Amino acid sequence: MHTRKRQFWIGIGLLVTFAVVVVLVWQRLSPRVATPIPTQTTETPFDEAKFTRLRMTMVQQTIIARGIKNPDVIAAMQTVPRHRFVTEEYLDFAYNDHPLPIGYGQTISQPYIVAWMTELADLKPGERVLEIGTGSGYQAAVLAQLGYLEVYSIEIVPQLAETAAERLNALGYDVQVRQGDGYYGWQEAAPFDAMIVTAAPDHLPAPLVDQLKEGGRMIIPIGPPGSYQTLWKFVKQNGSLTAYELGGVRFVPFIGEGVQSDAPLPTP
Repeated sequence: MHTRKRQFWIGIGLLVTFAVVVVLVWQRLSPRVATPIPTQTTETPFDEAKFTRLRMTMVQQTIIARGIKNPDVIAAMQTVPRHRFVTEEYLDFAYNDHPLPIGYGQTISQPYIVAWMTELADLKPGERVLEIGTGSGYQAAVLAQLGYLEVYSIEIVPQLAETAAERLNALGYDVQVRQGDGYYGWQEAAPFDAMIVTAAPDHLPAPLVDQLKEGGRMIIPIGPPGSYQTLWKFVKQNGSLTAYELGGVRFVPFIGEGVQSDAPLPTP
């Protein structure tokens, strides 16, 4: 009896094996139909309603609650879509209040710092502003969103400068973007009423001081690379700088020939 059962199950196993072999052979010999490869869209679809809710919550809980009072700055932070300035892999963190990697060793600054530095600059209608360190373009977009400034921005990493310029243009922000070493500023567009520097040199760049207009303000972190720095506000008065120490921050370091050599402005 046991022998017959064993033979029965062996027979079933052989039949299953034979069926599998037949299927495999048929798949091998039958014409292949190519599986469609999804085409990459030029723009990731976004749930804008969801991101708007997240942005409003972020502004309320991490910007207004921490003391930012300028209504124009608050309105800009409520409007600029930060999720359009982060990489796809970090979309879920777009409205968390911390910096995020954007490639090439650079980051997008945390929203509170962007709002704070913008408020500290005491910006007025018609002023010309220079940002050093475009990155993905978020800080420049916030400045442009104010609606009453001339905004210039310099980025040393060519790939970031190119993509930031394209992104800002696509989103309708009027920002002049240039690829270059921000240590030397933007001589052709100087002087500037305000400067916001979003990377940290270990000393105050002399070319930026020279390009700051009388009465102009510069917001800049200064300190050693790889460590915490101090955020400073410099105001140019009667050709001299008045310095205001604002506390500890952490930014990516300045890179480029200028900061490494403390070189003078190159002759065109």
